[in-house]
Amino acid sequence: MIRYSSAPRSLLLAGAFVTAFTLQAAAQQPAAPPAAGAAQPLQPGSPMIGRPDNEAAAKLAPVVGPPIPASPDKLPLAKLKVPAGFNVEVYAAGMANARSLALGDKGTVFVGSRLVDKVYAIVNKDGKRSVKVIASGLYRPNGVAFKDGTLYIAELSQVSKIDKIEDNLDSPPKPTVIYDKLPKDEAHGWKFIAIGPDNKLYVPVGQPGNNVLHDDAHGQIRRMNLDGSGAEVFALGVRNSVGFDWNPENKQMYFTDNGRDWLSESVPEDELNRVTKAGEDFGAPYCWQGNIIDQELGWGKNCKDYTAPVGLMGPHTASLGMRFYTGSQFPKSYKNAIFVARHGSWNKSQKQGGDIVVVKLNKDGTVKSIEPFMTGFLEDNKYVGRPVDVMLLKDGSLLVSDDWNGAVYRISYGKPKVAAQ
Repeated sequence: MIRYSSAPRSLLLAGAFVTAFTLQAAAQQPAAPPAAGAAQPLQPGSPMIGRPDNEAAAKLAPVVGPPIPASPDKLPLAKLKVPAGFNVEVYAAGMANARSLALGDKGTVFVGSRLVDKVYAIVNKDGKRSVKVIASGLYRPNGVAFKDGTLYIAELSQVSKIDKIEDNLDSPPKPTVIYDKLPKDEAHGWKFIAIGPDNKLYVPVGQPGNNVLHDDAHGQIRRMNLDGSGAEVFALGVRNSVGFDWNPENKQMYFTDNGRDWLSESVPEDELNRVTKAGEDFGAPYCWQGNIIDQELGWGKNCKDYTAPVGLMGPHTASLGMRFYTGSQFPKSYKNAIFVARHGSWNKSQKQGGDIVVVKLNKDGTVKSIEPFMTGFLEDNKYVGRPVDVMLLKDGSLLVSDDWNGAVYRISYGKPKVAAQ
């Protein structure tokens, strides 16, 4: 297993005993009524639940991005660094909270969002590129996928579709709901979706909080037919996956999964997992990163009973969108490697992530190396951008979405040129 970072096992064990003692002592104390003027209880699923009561942890909270997209001249293009021979350009801008990406048959790039109600389309026509809103009034339409002329959109609690979308970009019809049996929890409620080699739609359902004993409707990846029928659970023990793709050589699914908060700043690490058969359990919320039993919920459990990750992506790096590189534009060393967008940490005093890394595999599908590829979104421990998803264009170049700035960048190799669709 490839590790992006590590922590001494002795430290983890010591922390487990201290936490266990503290929890036991706290459980023996009678509950005190809230004092006058005391802070209101946290909402269910709040990321602040479980935050340690100390000065260092009190300084950590989710990072709030700009309320509007950055203008093209304010994008951090000059700060973004890629390996020698590669080029970065702005592909499109002005899309508030640009998140997941999907490519249409005619070259249209569809872009979902999480904090606004819109789905965008980046349209190439007569050598010019423009952005259109093709759906609005939706609730957390984070996930987008495309197949045979149909756009699929995943909201918080349902999946919809728009048929023949590329023929109707100027006057698109309203989405038609095909599946409405998703939980309505806000915590980890936004969805990434994709269509697998089996022609089925895959939808993750995260845990409804940071670290909870979830019911049978959460902590999983489901799959269904493209009309929403035949839904079934495909993978279990998944805390919060916001990206997956299939190995082009053996069709096995790989997915990113975000580890729990408030265990420590250095563990657990986010995971890169591989599904070798339907029904595998990847451990959450009992086991993290394949070798750490949860201090609160893991009593009596053994990490050996769950499928271990094939790679560790760094602690709290928020590893999100990922794609296998199947194009021919990049050097051969990138063929069938995985590009992963790490959105970046918020519950670390020294932020980590905020970049694109490339994961190279061994012939047996295990991880050989994890290397930086695109950096510069994190500067002086502050974000100037936050990558969310990656996607290949037909010419083999790579798109990267940035929800902080509401933009999409294009990475190409060789002499810079306009993307050919």
